Amino acid sequence: MSSELKELLSIRHSVKEYKKDSYLFREGDSIKGVYFIQQGKVQIGKVTSEGRELTLRICGRNQLVGEVTLFSIDAKYMLDAKALEDVTCVKVSIDDLEKELAENADLAVAFMKWMGVNHQKTQTKFRDLLLHGKKGALYSTLIRLTNSYGEKDEHGILIDMVLTNQELANFCGMTREVVNRLLNELKKLGKVSMVNGKIYIHDLQYLKDEILCEDCPIAFCKID
Repeated sequence: MSSELKELLSIRHSVKEYKKDSYLFREGDSIKGVYFIQQGKVQIGKVTSEGRELTLRICGRNQLVGEVTLFSIDAKYMLDAKALEDVTCVKVSIDDLEKELAENADLAVAFMKWMGVNHQKTQTKFRDLLLHGKKGALYSTLIRLTNSYGEKDEHGILIDMVLTNQELANFCGMTREVVNRLLNELKKLGKVSMVNGKIYIHDLQYLKDEILCEDCPIAFCKID
């Protein structure tokens, strides 16, 4: 997070705590503010009318949560923000944020850049989901996870986060059964393995080659 965005902490704010599986906000709630995470992880996603869940981001320490429609009347959150762990965060109200952005040009520019990067992340994610099919959706998700939570060693990259196949499927917009099959194929090829419930990528370049990866800037190719 840039030093300019950290100026959010100098704005009048409140400290909030949320238990695991509770919500910072729900889709359709009136936008009340933006959240600066100090501890824990927050899942940003959406549940369709058919009950299917799509996960767009997982945000952690020193990240902002709350896609904000600034300077509008009766704006609503378009996504859910669910605590994956016990979360401590700073909440800045939308009124105080708008006032500060109107008076602080450096903060306004930094905030617009942050929103722009998040928009690019969402665009590239949906591009992958739509253009590369189910295999491409999974492979691109694994690549994004390595950029956000990967720990590299001589044998590959460990994704330092325990994810069930259902949770992984939620990132890809597909069923758990399809993810099971695709992961098993990668395991048989020796491209991935599992270590204590975590995914170990042994051949990242294989995943990139299979989806004709364009090597986007890492800032756009992340899951957080």
